Amino acid sequence: MERTVKLRVEVDHNTYSALKEVEEEYKAILEDTVNYGLKNKTTSFTRVKAGIYKAEKEKHKDLPSHYVYTACEDASERLDSFQKLRKRGRSYTDRPIVMKVTVHLDDHLWKFSLSKISISTKRARVFVSPTFPKIFWRYYNNGWRIASEARFKLLRGKIVESYMVFKEDDPKPYEPKAFIPVDLNENSVSSLIKNKPVLLETNTKRITLGYEYRRIEEGRSTKDREVGRKLREKDKKLDVRRKLAKLIVLEAYESRSAIILEDLSKRAPEHVVEDVKDEQLRSRIYRSAFSSMRRAIVEKAREFGVPVILVDPSHTSTVCPVHGTKIIYQPDGGDAPRVGVCERGERWHRDVVALYNLRKRVGDVSPVPFMSKESHDPPTVSRWLRAKSLHSIVIEDKMK
Repeated sequence: MERTVKLRVEVDHNTYSALKEVEEEYKAILEDTVNYGLKNKTTSFTRVKAGIYKAEKEKHKDLPSHYVYTACEDASERLDSFQKLRKRGRSYTDRPIVMKVTVHLDDHLWKFSLSKISISTKRARVFVSPTFPKIFWRYYNNGWRIASEARFKLLRGKIVESYMVFKEDDPKPYEPKAFIPVDLNENSVSSLIKNKPVLLETNTKRITLGYEYRRIEEGRSTKDREVGRKLREKDKKLDVRRKLAKLIVLEAYESRSAIILEDLSKRAPEHVVEDVKDEQLRSRIYRSAFSSMRRAIVEKAREFGVPVILVDPSHTSTVCPVHGTKIIYQPDGGDAPRVGVCERGERWHRDVVALYNLRKRVGDVSPVPFMSKESHDPPTVSRWLRAKSLHSIVIEDKMK
């Protein structure tokens, strides 16, 4: 497992100038390396380094040679990422363009201590003394190892932003005693806690539409990448995903349960919107980031050693887990479009029936509630971002 911690520190003019020289020459090496990889149609670090290392080392004699080595690694990663994006039709340009530069460091180029960090430059080593945030001390005091590699970039105002990587071996997953199914939706995440369904509103719909209207008011395209950077839509959705993932994983860890998730494909949103004609709804589904939510849960589960089981997502919301019959839902615009009735008369909420079907597909034979109010009208919780556990959320909801 790896976790990256960002540190910022304001430095003096001489230190900033020395690092600026390194950044400029590193960028020149990086551009040459990327061009070499494109010309020779390779993304391999070994081939790129073999073809350009000596020439770049000769061209930048005053720069420590390990910067050429790390620039070759950086270029290889950029080329490989660009090739994958182009194959998926997601690249914005015909070739990778070096715009923003983050200088990569190996163990020869930087040294770490709690009092200062030293970085090699063209003339000598420079020293910076950052203030460590709480997240740094959390990893440092819990036995995480500081990796040999690091990165830095320069910001306005003589600010140096460095990135330190912590590593830890993955804990061995335990043998689960129970299962916690989790169903991901556009505006909520549902789960079974103590065999009781609960819906946690993520407000993704409100966030997506709110920022879309702001873009339209500014007269900018809703697909404008520069506008997306200035607004905080991405940060807000990321905050929700991380907090929700931690709540789910902690609940599973404390109860020694395994988490059940749908095995969604990379193009899951495209399959979902195939029959959706409403352009706004299509856009919301695309930007609800199902895969990102699932990935956040899986990564947090790895940190705690919680087993994760991926199951086939087909027909989890359209088959009654009690009778095995098809569930008919009201069309959009009805009184309760997410509540349906099976052919035997059992009423089900779309997000709740998926939970019982997910649990059923891993062989769990726990009883399914019959003619229960919770099956078609589950408790919905909107204020959960500061909750300590999912179990406490359920208790607080019952007390209201």
